[in-house]
This record gives sequence, C-alpha cells and structure tokens, in this order.
Amino acid sequence: LSHPSRHWIAMQRAIPTTIMRGGTSKGIFLAASDLPVPGALRDAVILRIFGSPDPRQIDGLGGADTLTSKLAIIGPPSVPSADVDYTFGQV
Repeated sequence: LSHPSRHWIAMQRAIPTTIMRGGTSKGIFLAASDLPVPGALRDAVILRIFGSPDPRQIDGLGGADTLTSKLAIIGPPSVPSADVDYTFGQV
C-alpha cells in the first residue's frame, strides 16, 4: 500500500454518485469536489468506480465497454461565461 492511490482507494470512501440513463447509454455523474485533484490518483479512483482493471467490470458500475462506461465530472466554472465545468470520460 505504498502508492498514494492504493491508500486512498483502500480507505473505501463513499462518493455521492448519480447514474443517468438515456436511450442506450448510461453515465455516472460525480462532483469534482468529491474526487481527488486531477491526476493519477483521481484516475485510479475513477477506474475503481467502474470496476477496472477487471475487463468485465463486474466489481463496479461500468458496462464492460467504453461505449457503456461513461463518466461526467461536474465542477464550478473555470471561466466567467460558463455555468459549470464538465469533464467527460470513458473507461
């Protein structure tokens, strides 16, 4: 457990999550403030949410395919003309 991401993940923190479905797609929506800062640790946490590294993602919320494993991170706007910052990702 020497790597910081392993320590953060090993603590098994609850992360408020919204799952939305539309048509044939579903997405996981997270608040940026509920995640580590952008970087390797945040990436590791997101992968665990989806159930990776298992290719079937049986341990998480993923759909075992990049078409069905979508994520949106919502945060406060970084520019005055925006209402929110929206980061989209696929696992």
